[in-house]
Amino acid sequence: MATQTTAVPGRVTFPQVAIALQTLALFFQAVTAGMLLSSSLGAVLHDAGSKVMYGASMLYVLAAILAWRPGGGSPRPILYASGFLVLASVQVALGIAHVPSLHVPLGILMFGLSVLALAQVLSTHLSKRTGTRP
Repeated sequence: MATQTTAVPGRVTFPQVAIALQTLALFFQAVTAGMLLSSSLGAVLHDAGSKVMYGASMLYVLAAILAWRPGGGSPRPILYASGFLVLASVQVALGIAHVPSLHVPLGILMFGLSVLALAQVLSTHLSKRTGTRP
């Protein structure tokens, strides 16, 4: 017998935390990319941040799977999270290969997509909390 679980309105969920962490990690990467232009410390921070960003992308996939499986909801967030992990993999490969002409625009795209995903999650969260439609 399967039971359907739902998030308690007003509570922060694991997927919300995961997408927020991913967005924050991507913002950190943008800041440290700018630091690369003026400081050797920027390279160290950008390298460390890339590992955190990749880990945050994997965490987002895990959170999407864990939120879908017990609750019986749509698997669509898993597709989004998995697609983002693919983009993160390409981003890391381009960074290692030193291809800034593709690495920088892809980073901007990833940050924008992550902000949109975070905005969608937060608007859904707020609408559930206030009882309005998103």
